[in-house]
Amino acid sequence: MFKKYASAADLPETLPVFPLSGSLLLPRVVIPLNIFEPRYLKMVDDALSNHRLIGMVQPDHEQPLHPDGLPALNRTACAGRITSYMETDDGRMLISLTGVSRFRIIHEIDCVTPYRQVAADFAAYEADLVQGYGMEPVNRTRLLDIVRTYLDTHELSADWESINNSTDEELVNSLSVVSPFSPQEKQALLEAESLAQRADILIAFGEIILAQSQGEPPQIQ
Repeated sequence: MFKKYASAADLPETLPVFPLSGSLLLPRVVIPLNIFEPRYLKMVDDALSNHRLIGMVQPDHEQPLHPDGLPALNRTACAGRITSYMETDDGRMLISLTGVSRFRIIHEIDCVTPYRQVAADFAAYEADLVQGYGMEPVNRTRLLDIVRTYLDTHELSADWESINNSTDEELVNSLSVVSPFSPQEKQALLEAESLAQRADILIAFGEIILAQSQGEPPQIQ
């Protein structure tokens, strides 16, 4: 983890945000991003020359549009640090964003940048900065059973050595990020109060997907 982020006080009060429906970033998970829109290229350039942090947030389409026609934003998001980047010959930027901490959006800032910025409050999620903090036992056996069944059903493969060697946090958070869930389900995983709760949500969603693929009615517990 980044040593400079020892507490919420080490994180900026203002963040640029990248609204992306269906996306999910969680602490210590790395996601690749292909940046090509001019406004977001500018955002990455500015972040690289500053604190290297970007907030990943999902649009909230259940709320009214802003007066300027932009979608509302979910109130809970996750900040990530640009940990690698590469410029392409056609003007794109390929970056790796490593999750740092979730935060609450206090309000959106009226700014002149082409990208959106928000006032961010990290206090409620300060524990995100500590790897494994408050980790409770998760139902790893059931979770892996679901992953194995899903992969077999879709004739997909996985690096089982890496999966079996992963910590519970690595397993649960990485699966949450890559799983094929809806934006609303991704948001529920983001907002889970604990790793154990996120694992339970992940299992429940996985069971629904498996039941649907097998033509069975989902069992909600």
